[in-house]
Amino acid sequence: MTEPVLWTYAFADRPRDRFEAACAFWTAVTDTRLSEPRGEHGEFTTLLPAGADACVKVQGVAAGDGGAHLDLCVANVPGLVAAALRLGARTLAEHDGWAVLRSPGGQAFCAVPWHGETVRAPVTHGSRLDQVCLDLPPSVYAAEVAFWTALLPDWDSVPGSLPEFHVVKPPPGLPVRILLQRLAKERPPSAHLDLACADIAATRARHETLGATALSHGPHWTVMRDPAGGVYCLTGRDPETGGLPV
Repeated sequence: MTEPVLWTYAFADRPRDRFEAACAFWTAVTDTRLSEPRGEHGEFTTLLPAGADACVKVQGVAAGDGGAHLDLCVANVPGLVAAALRLGARTLAEHDGWAVLRSPGGQAFCAVPWHGETVRAPVTHGSRLDQVCLDLPPSVYAAEVAFWTALLPDWDSVPGSLPEFHVVKPPPGLPVRILLQRLAKERPPSAHLDLACADIAATRARHETLGATALSHGPHWTVMRDPAGGVYCLTGRDPETGGLPV
């Protein structure tokens, strides 16, 4: 039995020297304002929507090009940590009341306390940031699907629209879901953010006015790079439900 997840946060992890650029872009994209920075180096901030609870944060990282990760909010952090360790995760860092973990396939995530968040932010500008996509080499893909399915037993774990995708959908009301993507080649695992868009072309045009750049196009998505150098995707899913159009 694992600890039920009561809320989720998607983190945009970006290099510290591009932290301000990342914050400016993602607040504009999500129609939010910044919280006061936190952390020893002021490296954490929360994107605060009006009239709803936050579900997106930005972190300035000291090394690498960044990426994304998920925070799982629970009433009993030690319980979630213990469940994750039983399923093959390992602890990267323990803090006062929260922990950084790494999944069996190598993806970092955090177990953090729930602070009563319940109200999901509305769709803004025809899109919603609602998904963390784990980009996984073939050697760990099956193990990662099994891990996240077992860690989140009350979520709906189902095959995606293409053979290389698997979706782990939260119960109604939780704001961020997980997409697992099997890559074609072996490389270290990573993660990126996805937005569900009513109109990909319109959202792309708006993001380009904010400094983003389109990199490539797929059947139902466009790969973008934000002004801080982070890669993310615009996906043709319903921003209200997260599902693909029928």
